[in-house]
Amino acid sequence: MARYIEPICRLCRRNNEKLFLKGARCYTPKCAMDKRPKPPGQVPGRGGRRRRFSDRGLQLREKQKARYTYGMLERQFKRVFELAEKQAGITGENLLVLLERRLDNVVYRLGFADSRSQARQLVQHGHILLNGKKVDIPSTFVKEGDTIGWREGSKKSEYYKILAESIEAKDILNWLSLDKVTMVGQVMALPTPDQVDAKFDGKAVIEYYSR
Repeated sequence: MARYIEPICRLCRRNNEKLFLKGARCYTPKCAMDKRPKPPGQVPGRGGRRRRFSDRGLQLREKQKARYTYGMLERQFKRVFELAEKQAGITGENLLVLLERRLDNVVYRLGFADSRSQARQLVQHGHILLNGKKVDIPSTFVKEGDTIGWREGSKKSEYYKILAESIEAKDILNWLSLDKVTMVGQVMALPTPDQVDAKFDGKAVIEYYSR
C-alpha cells in the first residue's frame, strides 16, 4: 500500500498552519511549527520574498490541507470527492462528512489514538472491531448505529492498558458515544459540518476539481 513517508512536520510548515498530524507532540514546545515556523527551504535569518499564490494555487493549498489532515493520497481523496459529488446536498459538506466517517478517523475521534496516523496503524494491524468483526481497512465508512471496540487479544497489550487509564480525561464529540469501562464506542448519528472543526475550505476544494 502506497503511503506518505516524508517528515510529517514539513506538511504543517509548508501550509504555515498547525494540522495536528502528530497528536500530543503538536501541543508541546517540540512542535516544529513553534520551533521553525518558516516554510521548508527558507534559511533562518536570510529573509526571502513572500510567496504569492494565484487563485488556483490557493485552491490547491486547501485541497492539500484536507488530504494531509486525513492522511490520504491523491487518488484516495479524489474518489471520496467524486462520491461526495454524487450525493444530494452541498458537495463541500458531503465531503467533510464522508472524511469524518472513515474508520481511522472515528478511532481517532473516540480517543483510541493521539493522531489519525496512529489510528490508521491500529486499524491496519487488526486491533479494532467494527460491529464485533475485525476490520483492517482504515477507509471503511461507518454508519449510524455502528459500534467500534477492541479485539480481545489487543486488550492484553501495554498500549491498551495505558489507554484505559487515560481515556477518562479525553473529550468525545457529541455524534459519538464511548463506554469508558468497556472501551466500546458507538456512532450515535452521522456528523454534521457544524460538529467538525475543519482545517480547510470545502468550497476551494470544489473549485479546484471543477476546472
